[in-house]
Amino acid sequence: MDILLSILMILAGLMGAGGIALAAASAHGKPGAGLDSAGYQLLLHAPAVMAGIAALDRGLISRPLGILALAGFVLGSTLFAGDLAFAPSPGVACLRWRRRAEAPSCSPPGFCSPPRRWRRCSDRDPALGEAT
Repeated sequence: MDILLSILMILAGLMGAGGIALAAASAHGKPGAGLDSAGYQLLLHAPAVMAGIAALDRGLISRPLGILALAGFVLGSTLFAGDLAFAPSPGVACLRWRRRAEAPSCSPPGFCSPPRRWRRCSDRDPALGEAT
């Protein structure tokens, strides 16, 4: 086994340990904080990385493609778990309708984003009960 597979194995172990720590923190912390989802995300993806390492070691997967896929798997699941764990409380203005004109928006500048379609906004938003 070479150094790249060893690094991926260490990262998978850290993912599993981080998942256990997040699940434990969720069990003893504030309910609904998102730590349980992040923990389960890491706990379920760590064995998948280990299975990919075993398949690479046995020669069942193309080596460059397999290493790239596993590295992306580790990075993607870790980033997503971090987003779940460190996201602000549910109902952030970027994830729902804007309630106030000063609320931040994920839409491009000059556009409002109702769930059904993009529409052009003026300085005042009629959907919020403001006159144009």
